[in-house]
Amino acid sequence: MTAPLLSLQKAVVRKGQKEILKGLSLDLYAGELVGLLGPNGSGKTTAARSLLGLTPLSSGSALIGGDPVASLSATARARRVAYLPQSRPVAWPIAVHEAIALGRFAYGGQTGRLSALDQAAVDEAVAACDLNHLLDRDITTLSGGEAARVHVARALAAKAPALIADEPTAALDPLHQWTIMQVLAQQAAKGCGILTVVHDVTLAVQFCTRVVVIKDGECLASGPPAEVLTPDLLARAYGIDARWTCDADGSALVVHGPAAQGL
Repeated sequence: MTAPLLSLQKAVVRKGQKEILKGLSLDLYAGELVGLLGPNGSGKTTAARSLLGLTPLSSGSALIGGDPVASLSATARARRVAYLPQSRPVAWPIAVHEAIALGRFAYGGQTGRLSALDQAAVDEAVAACDLNHLLDRDITTLSGGEAARVHVARALAAKAPALIADEPTAALDPLHQWTIMQVLAQQAAKGCGILTVVHDVTLAVQFCTRVVVIKDGECLASGPPAEVLTPDLLARAYGIDARWTCDADGSALVVHGPAAQGL
């Protein structure tokens, strides 16, 4: 098997007396769309930020392309892994095409002075996210779903082999959630390794090639969604009663409510 693009190995993160991550290990390989699942406060965002070197580890290691993240410059990290953070505020009104071009910053690309290679990367990201009709719009005038696609396009424009997306579908309606996950799935199919924090287990089932379920900073399970997301696992992870149902159109995961107490 080829080496992972990103790797956490026995990662521990402490804040004061509290352990946020407790020896967590996970890998991301090229061509995967991995869903990082778990209840609120389980350590998902901390794990994502640790992979990027944004949250220091108390012990263990974080590797990007086999190199310790701390050994890489900010530019080198940005060229190897793109990041779509949970909070994506727009500090000033700029055109959509300018916002997407910011994804080329690690390569020296500047808005209005993009090289042919930079422009080709931006154009490809624009096409992937279906944004041609919005390029001259002020980003502050966009709907939530439109703005989400712009931020994804900015990350894709980096053309990094790996991408970490922290809750890219948060606060979006079902159609725009589906659209964003579809874009990520298409990029993974082209060879990009994508790790995304996702709360909706049904989206994970539909789009992710693999899921990693964590709780209280520890990994409960990792593998294909249909194998990992069993009723027992979902009860332990989320405290919900969820079951698989089958019909002529295939299998679906249905949440029925809180799990029975005592699980």
